[in-house]
Parts: sequence; structure tokens; C-alpha cells
Amino acid sequence: MGTIQGTSSDFWPRQRMTELPNIGEKALKTLIVAATLLLPPAVAEAQSPQLENICQVVAKNFLLTDHLNVGIIQSFPELKPPGARLTYSTRPGTSKSDMIDSFECEFDKSDPPYHLTRFCVSQVCYSASDADADRKRRFDEMRILLERTNK
Repeated sequence: MGTIQGTSSDFWPRQRMTELPNIGEKALKTLIVAATLLLPPAVAEAQSPQLENICQVVAKNFLLTDHLNVGIIQSFPELKPPGARLTYSTRPGTSKSDMIDSFECEFDKSDPPYHLTRFCVSQVCYSASDADADRKRRFDEMRILLERTNK
């Protein structure tokens, strides 16, 4: 069997690998603008305003308040089960950075009508299968209130 003469550097131009090709500043700016316009904002499209709104309704019902200051809110319609989570405060004028309480919701599907399967307030979760009778009752109350708003 014969051997191949030469090295890989014989096949490539003698340009250092750390050097960038000279495509021109205007061409580079055009390429960046085109890439920005063609690439969709993945984070924004993954969010579900409907799931976020329904989770806020559940939070307001659970906390017995008409006004809820929401800090950060995220939704995950692509997960199984789909859900949303948010930071909140019931105190008026609270800055988002001071909102440390969290509320999470899980639903059976990401399309209406939404059926609540579980929700959590900070570290305490509530569901239909909860062994604790009080937590199971709070879950049933939120599920019933949500069904009333879905009608």
C-alpha cells in the first residue's frame, strides 16, 4: 500500500487559521442584518400568552386578590404537561427584582379549554391526587373557578 505524500497544509492556502477572510465591512454588516431579519426570535415564539393569562387567573383566585403585580412570567406550551410560572407580589409598587414569591401552573394541554392539573405556590404544590385533604380541596376550588371562567 502506498503512502500519500505531503501534509494537509499543502492542500490549503498558507493563511493562518486565526485570520478572518477579508469580505469587507459593508458586506459583513449586510450579512449580520440579513441574519437578524431571517432568524425568528425563538424565545418569543415559544411563549404562550394564553397559558400565562390563565395561570395569572389561577393565582389571583388562589390569593384572593383582584390585583396581582407580576414580575417575570414564562410559559412552556411545548412541554408535557404544558405550563407557566411567574413571580409575583400582592403589595402595590413592588419592583420586579423584589418579587421573590412564585406561582406555577400545569395544564392537560396547551389549547383551550384549559384544564388545570397542578399548581404550586412557592414550594407547596396542589393537585387532584394530593394525599393532603386541604391541598386537594384548594386544588378542586381552583379547578372549579377556572372551569367557570372558561364557560
